[in-house]
Parts: sequence; structure tokens; C-alpha cells
Amino acid sequence: MKLYFSPGACSLAVHIALREAGLPFDLAKVDLATHKLADGSDFFAVNPRGYVPVLETAPGERRTEVTALLLKVASLAPAKALLPPAGSPQHDQALQWLVFVATELHKTFSPWLWHKETAASTRDAAKQKLAARFTDMDAHLAQAPWLAGEAFSVADIYGFTIVNWSNFLGISLKPYPVLSAWMDRVRARPAVQDALGAEGLLS
Repeated sequence: MKLYFSPGACSLAVHIALREAGLPFDLAKVDLATHKLADGSDFFAVNPRGYVPVLETAPGERRTEVTALLLKVASLAPAKALLPPAGSPQHDQALQWLVFVATELHKTFSPWLWHKETAASTRDAAKQKLAARFTDMDAHLAQAPWLAGEAFSVADIYGFTIVNWSNFLGISLKPYPVLSAWMDRVRARPAVQDALGAEGLLS
């Protein structure tokens, strides 16, 4: 397999999941400013939509969309239990949180807070929404160590990746001590450290 990624982007979630799953893969770095690969080739030839992640599962077979790819990776390594058993309440929780991260966090951060031309009023509204959602997560995680309950899952991987954008954008997590502690627990996992290191994100 080959993962097309950009350091710190949402592709980090799939990168972490692959390492947690113990699956073999290669990395292909994408410059999202130029849409070029390291060899100078055009990334649009890989993904006409122009964004990461892209996971090449076999020659000519490429898949996109973070949530779909996380579910795919979990299915390839069932023994790693990155997704709770289908039909269980924990499975429902994991899916719920995957959707929450995608719609309530990911699409609030991006594109609004990444572009200088975003109006101040829009930027403020996005930050207020994130504050409310971080409060939700802080309260939820006070009841269980992981988003889906007692077991780490791909929901935690995706959540960590997106909440971590706060560090790049100067948004403090100090008002959310339980959320901050969860971020530290995820970050400390060996697979997460390996992925962050490979993407040049360790200070």
C-alpha cells in the first residue's frame, strides 16, 4: 500500500492507523501548495480533487476520504481491534464520533481557520463553535478514557489528528483539561510517535 500524505494534514489519521494496524505501507509526500509530489510529478494525476489522504491499496486502486480509509484500515487488521465489533454499543459510539469529528471539527477548522482571507467574523464564529465542541468532548472523556468507551479506536485517531490542529493555529486547550489529557494519552502511543516523527512533527 501507499499513503499519499501532507505533514500534519488529516492524512495523519490514516498514517497513524496504518502503524497501529501493523500494516506495511510506503509514504508519498504531497506539497499541497503546489500539488506536486517529491519527484515533481502532478498530484492531480493521483487525485483530481487535489487533497490528501489517498491510499493506494493495489496498483491502480486508489481510495480517498479520511473516515472511509480509517474504516478500511481497521477492517484489514481485525485482530488489532481498531473498531469495536459490529452491532455493539461501542461500535455505534465509534461511528458516531467519527462522524462528529468529520462534520463538527474537521469542517469547522478547514477551510475557515487555515486561510488568511477568511473574514474575522467567520473566524470568530468557527472558534466559538470549536470551543463548544471541545467542551462536549471534555465532558464525554470525563466518563471514559476513549471516545468509544474503554477501548482505543480509529475515532480517537481521527479526533487527535484534528484537535491537534489547535497547536498550529494558536488555539489553547487549557480550558479543557480532560480533553488535553486525552490528547497526551494518544500522543504517547508508540505508533503515534512514529507517525509524527516520520512527518517531521516532533519538536
